[in-house]
Amino acid sequence: MDKTFHAGNRQRLYALMKPASLLVLFSGEEIRKTNDEYYPFYADRSFVYLTGISSKEAVLLALKDADGSVRERLYIQRPDAMAERWTGRRIKPQEAEALSGISDVRYVDQYPDELHRFAALSHVAHLYLDLYRASSRDLDRPAHRLLRLAQREYPFLTIENANALIRQLRLIKQPCELEAMRKAETITRDGILAMMRASRPGMYEYQYKAEFDRAIGQYGPQGPAFPSIISAGRNNFCIHYYAYEGQALDGDMVLNDVGGQWDNVMTDVSRGWPCNGRYSERQKLLFDCALQTSNHMFSIVKPGMRMADVDAINRSYNAQLLVDAGVLKDVREIDRLMWHGGAHHVGYDVHDVVATPEVIAPGMVFCVDVGIYHEEWGIGFRLEDNCLVTEDGCENLSRDIPRTTEDIEAVMAHQVF
Repeated sequence: MDKTFHAGNRQRLYALMKPASLLVLFSGEEIRKTNDEYYPFYADRSFVYLTGISSKEAVLLALKDADGSVRERLYIQRPDAMAERWTGRRIKPQEAEALSGISDVRYVDQYPDELHRFAALSHVAHLYLDLYRASSRDLDRPAHRLLRLAQREYPFLTIENANALIRQLRLIKQPCELEAMRKAETITRDGILAMMRASRPGMYEYQYKAEFDRAIGQYGPQGPAFPSIISAGRNNFCIHYYAYEGQALDGDMVLNDVGGQWDNVMTDVSRGWPCNGRYSERQKLLFDCALQTSNHMFSIVKPGMRMADVDAINRSYNAQLLVDAGVLKDVREIDRLMWHGGAHHVGYDVHDVVATPEVIAPGMVFCVDVGIYHEEWGIGFRLEDNCLVTEDGCENLSRDIPRTTEDIEAVMAHQVF
């Protein structure tokens, strides 16, 4: 992504804001791990989407005047030779401008006084903040602290929800985002193929993870898009499993839910295979039901379809296949085998922060996810692909990652790919 992309995103955001308003967004702060150690910093994804800046403690401030004109400033950390000796080089103003397209770049220690001057202007009536919390137990972020300050110091400002506006922007992917996602799919493919080829009975989950990490690490330091879910045997029945302590025994299925990323855009792909390289009769039966369901979904998804129907049809179609195969007696029993939804949007986050649409439109990207968990048979897996909605249908962006039992067995036998 270049500065044109980031500047365009900001202009679209400003167009949605009310006149006489002030926008303040933060890249975020480090979280202390222990003593003098911090967890690796992870920049707010919407901040990166709007600025291209992934440095900690950065601030975007924009004033939209009554006439609709906008003044914007970017604040970054001041150079500090001693701090940079310990924790790495800090971004310079000219570099920040080149990434963001913001010409007015200042240092973050200047931000508090300048925020006060803007907020105290007589014609400013609204303050836009991203105050999103996934849970009421989430830690406060800088925006929440600014909210309390504004309520105390600037009670005349009406607080507006910047998060709702940003979610609208992130829903439809732009061509450069799709180009990055296609590259990320290639990276993901290499990681999954590496795990398939290395798979053998007795292999530990952490060894599968090491194969994935090694393969995607050849593309750069960005690492996986999210913590990889890699499990075997009974551990497959923990949907979000991160322990990597289990061992794949002969006959076990290996479940993986993984993704690569490129230029800040992510993928989310799941495959399931037998660690010994050959599907049992029951494993193949369930996998083929998932594959037929997935293929059906990719044949019907198109603009104008209700988003809620992606989950609903995914579930009902798979239920009928499982009944026809004799696995279930009645479609109403599907909750026994399907434990989670079948679609979430993907982009700058693996569960992308978007405004959930009523109907599907071109440029949306979401997962088609078919999970089957048969505890009695000891078989759990999911088949998950990334679906790009086109003008007249859809495209499976992860279709080149082996997804039939025949292709997966061929990979594991070192015959193809």
